[in-house]
Amino acid sequence: MATAATAAVKEYTFKWEGTDRKGNRVKGTSGGPSDHFIKMQLRKQGINPISVRKQSTLLAPRKRKITSGDIAIFLRQMATMMAAGVPLVQSLEIVGRGHENPSMGEMIMAIKGHIEGGASFTEALKKFPLHFDDLVVNLVDAGEKSGTLEALLDKIAVYKEKTEAIKKKVKKAMTYPAAVMVVAVIVTGILLYFVVPQFKSLFEGFGADLPAFTQMVVSLSEFVQNKWWLVLLIVGGAIFAFLESHKRSATFRRFLDRIMLKVPVVGDILYKSAVARFARTLSTMFAAGVPLVEAMEPVAKAAGNIVFTDAILVMRDQVSTGQQLQLTMQQSGLFPNMATQMVAIGEESGSLDAMCAKVADFYEAEVDNLVDALSSLLEPMIMVILGVLVGGLVVAMYLPIFKIGQAI
Repeated sequence: MATAATAAVKEYTFKWEGTDRKGNRVKGTSGGPSDHFIKMQLRKQGINPISVRKQSTLLAPRKRKITSGDIAIFLRQMATMMAAGVPLVQSLEIVGRGHENPSMGEMIMAIKGHIEGGASFTEALKKFPLHFDDLVVNLVDAGEKSGTLEALLDKIAVYKEKTEAIKKKVKKAMTYPAAVMVVAVIVTGILLYFVVPQFKSLFEGFGADLPAFTQMVVSLSEFVQNKWWLVLLIVGGAIFAFLESHKRSATFRRFLDRIMLKVPVVGDILYKSAVARFARTLSTMFAAGVPLVEAMEPVAKAAGNIVFTDAILVMRDQVSTGQQLQLTMQQSGLFPNMATQMVAIGEESGSLDAMCAKVADFYEAEVDNLVDALSSLLEPMIMVILGVLVGGLVVAMYLPIFKIGQAI
């Protein structure tokens, strides 16, 4: 009977607000059978509850994929909590219960569970390799071993925030041209499917041969009307083949990354963002006391371009034999002279982390400027592309009418 009664107890989600031992205001969500139970649990954690309210199931946040942005926010929250003197387990509890993404909240609570079970913070993070890369794990490990976890968490948080910011800028630069092409294709498709056929019925009454340009557009319109499913199949198949090749073939990714680096403006953005990531990651790792050779593999993975990744791994092997980093950068032929010279100065003066940070700041600012320039350049380009497409179709449709007018 007791077992049945226990199984019948329902759990609800409660939103709560309270103050911790230092008087700081905290809030979050917790699961339990009643608000009284939640208040008891909060007091055990050293939190004085101010309000506890049952959350409506209709308003409950939906689970979504954990993104790199979620990880960056988590690391910043942990750095802030621990800098304020909140113990690690309690910080994880507060951050996990209050996270907007339930999937992220569950992972944080799982990390807390591993630590309560006797694992270190590093060991707990290693259990989630999809979300915490070698760089984060190595830096947390260095922080735990040296007793400077709070300071290292702050460095990791700054690093993640900077890399997320540059990722968003690169994504913005790549999305804009793609959006232009999509809009152009949609507008052309609408004109060919709905507008051109109206003119076709008019042309049939002329009883004369159509100009070559007009005939080409009419033929294209007939193809789109009769074989639209084939067009969609070809476009969908091409997109699917591209995504699968990018996911499964390192050779294809290497070819694509090499080609993208040569595209005007966009290639410059990708190149400078890769240099910025290299410098930012190396600066963070070196400042944390990670040996240069060990730091190079996480640096290679963080580059964001397989051409740079391959080059950095070769550089790592060369550095492990005793070569200077700046010489390996020169030999790779990938890095700009300014970055190489700054690294050389850093190696000679013993301030490699500071010099790499300056290089990262400079190239991140360069990426900012290039993205803004690309946005300014593409706005008139959109008008030109759409104007040429729409204007071309209009000219093709009115060309027979102009010829009839001239004949009369």
